[in-house]
Order: sequence, then C-alpha cells, then structure tokens
Amino acid sequence: MSLAVNSSPLYAAIDLGSNSFHMLVVRHIDGSVQTMAKIKRKVRLAAGLDAELALSQEAMQRGWDCLSLFAERLQDIPKENIRIVGTATLRTATNVDIFLKKANDILGYPIQVISGEEEAATIYKGVAHTSGGTGRRLVVDIGGASTELIIGEGFEPKALTSLKMGCVTWLEHYFKDRQLNRANFERAIEGAKQALTPILDNYQHIGWDVCVGASGTVQALQEIMLAQGMDEVITHAKLKRLQKQAMQADHLEELDIDGLTLERALVFPSGLSILIAIFELLNIDSMTLAGGALREGMVYDMVEELQQDDIRARTINSVQSRCQLDVEYGEQVATTALQLLKDCGGDTWLEEPQAPALLECASKLHEIGLTLDFKKAGEHSAYLLTNLDLPGFTRAQKHLLAEVVRRYKDQLSPFPAQHALSSKSAERVLRLLRLAVIITHRRKRELQPNISVACKDNRLTLSIDKQWLEQNPLSAAELEIESNRQSDMGWPLDIQAI
Repeated sequence: MSLAVNSSPLYAAIDLGSNSFHMLVVRHIDGSVQTMAKIKRKVRLAAGLDAELALSQEAMQRGWDCLSLFAERLQDIPKENIRIVGTATLRTATNVDIFLKKANDILGYPIQVISGEEEAATIYKGVAHTSGGTGRRLVVDIGGASTELIIGEGFEPKALTSLKMGCVTWLEHYFKDRQLNRANFERAIEGAKQALTPILDNYQHIGWDVCVGASGTVQALQEIMLAQGMDEVITHAKLKRLQKQAMQADHLEELDIDGLTLERALVFPSGLSILIAIFELLNIDSMTLAGGALREGMVYDMVEELQQDDIRARTINSVQSRCQLDVEYGEQVATTALQLLKDCGGDTWLEEPQAPALLECASKLHEIGLTLDFKKAGEHSAYLLTNLDLPGFTRAQKHLLAEVVRRYKDQLSPFPAQHALSSKSAERVLRLLRLAVIITHRRKRELQPNISVACKDNRLTLSIDKQWLEQNPLSAAELEIESNRQSDMGWPLDIQAI
C-alpha cells in the first residue's frame, strides 16, 4: 500500500441505538471513506423502559458510562465533522430530557434525536453509498426498538417507514420467559406481521428488484450461515432452518448455534422472528447484507465530495489511487478483456448480468499485489482484495475478485467454490483476464496485436496477427504455454496465427 498519505480531517458519527451505542471514526482520503475506529457497547437502553415508558436510572447510567468512553475520541475531531443522533428509545422515553442533559455535558456536543422517517432516510443513504447493484432496492434495518423499511432507487428513497418493533422490545414482549418454544416464536412472528400490515399494499405496489438487510440481526445471520458452510444469501428456508436450531435449546441462556456470538445471542431469536415475518408477508425471495447503514449515512452526509452515483467506480478509483496502480494499463487490460468477451457473444457466454462488470473490476485491480512485492504477486493481490473495504461489492463478490486475481498469470490451479457467479462463469472470467494480460503486456495500446476470439461451447480459438507473433517471440511462447495450461484444466484454448 502507498506509505505517503496526505493528512486529512477525521469525521465521527455516533448512533445512540436502542440495543447498542456505536461510534464510527473515519477520514476522507483519495475519494473514499477510510475507517479509523469502530467502537460498540451493548447498552440495551430499550430494556430500561418501564410501563410508563420512562428510562430506568440503571439504563441511563449504562448509556452515560458508554458516552464517557466515546468522549475521549471526540477531543481532536473538528466540531463540524461530528454528528450524534438518538433513535427509537430516545424518541419514546418520557424522561429523555434527563438523559440528554447529562449526555450532552459528557460529550460536549449536542445530541439530535431524529424522527423515524429521518432515521430511515439516513439508513438508506448509508446503504446507497456502500452497496452496489442497479434497480430498485428494498432495505430492511432491524434495530433494538424500531425496524426501518425503505424502498429506493439510486440515492432517492421512494418509501420510508419506521415501525415500533425491534429485537430488544420483541425480546421483552414475546420471549420474556426466555423460553425458545414454537409458541413464543409463532407469537413473535405474528406480532411482527401485524405491525407490517399497514404498509403492505403500498410497498407491494411500489415493488423492488433486490432486497438488502442493514442491521446487526442480518449481519449475525450471515456470519452464522458462513460458519455453517452456507453461502451469504439469506432465504426464507435458511431462516426457518435457523429457527429450528434455536428451538433445540429450551432456554435463551442455553442457545448455542455455530457462528452465533454470545454478544448477539440474547436478541437473536427476537430479531430472527421479525425477519421471518418480513420475508413471509412481503414474499421476499432473498436478501444480502448491505455495506453500511445509519452511521455510514451520517458520514456521507458530512462529506460532500462523495456524492457520486457509481459506487463501484468510486471504490475502484480510490483503490487505484491509494495503491499507486497503473490506471491507464488497468483500463487497457479491461478494454481488451471486454472486447474478447464481446467476440464470444457477451451475455450469452457469461450467464449472469453482473459478470462483465466483475471482469472489468478484476482487470483494473489485478496488479494490486505488486504494491507489496513482485514475488507471489497473485497471492498478495488476493489477500488485499479479501481484506480491503470495498463499498459496492458483496462479500461473495470480493471473494470472487480475490480468487480471479490470485490466478491472473503463470500457473493455473482449480477455481475454488464461490457464490458470486456460477462456476462456469467464474472460470470464463479468469480465462479472459489471463489472455488480456498476455496480449497487453507491452502496456501500450498501439503495440497490441490485432486479435479476435471465437468460442464454441467451452472451446476458445484466439486468432492473432501472424506478423506480431513473429516480432514478439516471447509473447508467442507465452500464448502457447497458456493454451496448454487452460487445455489441461479442461478449458480448451487454440492459438491461431492469421
């Protein structure tokens, strides 16, 4: 990675949620947001509401103790770069003024208790700035005392709703006896459906193309599924499977599911029940985890320079800048790879509509490992893409990119299981990238040969200028070796001089 980094101001977003208090500290650098600190404390503020909706002294003290920790990190951040918001429980509490007076004194900055609609709009902004994809999206965020559902397209929300149900309040309503039996689950699911019913017709009328979850509940579900060998896509069948696993424990304190952290276990059944109700009532086919939510939305609100529609393009540009990649050459490889794909029939040769975009991204970032060292460049590239924060890309897409760039040159190894594309499409993306890298190795467009490629099923025939091959014997030898390597993998490749 580049060691010469310009100093840039810090930004802080603090979310006083009903279950946890969160603090996000970032800086804006090279067209992206770089996370500097994430601090989370389980405060369970909503559990401190009594029958008259007043916060208990114990709950308020838990909140103040947490804010005393946060206050230290705010000392060196410009005042205009700090935003602190309170959500559902602070909207509801009848004695909120008592809590806020001391909280403001501790932090030294004003706390804004935002409406449910403003919370939903900010959540959507955070999702829109960190998640890729096109079309209309349904966003679901299950908090401690409220659940936000938003339909939007691009950066514009079209429907905003905040419902008074959350994983802490549903825990107190439906799992108060701590019994994980079918009756409690069914009551919790039915209660959530009743809360959702008033918005059902409007949301179904507007419609959506993709669904993303932006809450701790959804993140916990994804971690469980990955720990159990499933892919990252959440479906109704998987939710019901996890419900069965939860019901194998008699009491909440005995809950033990592979991949579920102790910190999340207490509110997991209630959050799961709400999500099952949302899936069933809105007929959701699948859901993926969003890259950000409320805190990210607060940050992007403060950084005006990041108002850009193409999230993936912004991410690629930022990585290229930070890692000092050869942008012009990356573009040359991408153009060549996409031209090869076009010759093969484009979308008819790659099965998924997102495959060409992933081929383009892999082409632009394939040399990222050279930032560390030439030796094992592919391994370094894979490591970096696996671990870098890449807004606009899902976890599965990051894994695919990592495995493609790991194999962009030299020896070929079998492509591992992944869930971003079909195995056939993933292998074909890799084949085109490897060919594009060899063809463009002189790094100037005017020195590239005239080429075309024909495909029949899985067999590729690369036609290349005969004179160029004679003038570039090393490249000719590399293409011959590549033909053997791909053919040995069961991916027939013929090189034809014309």
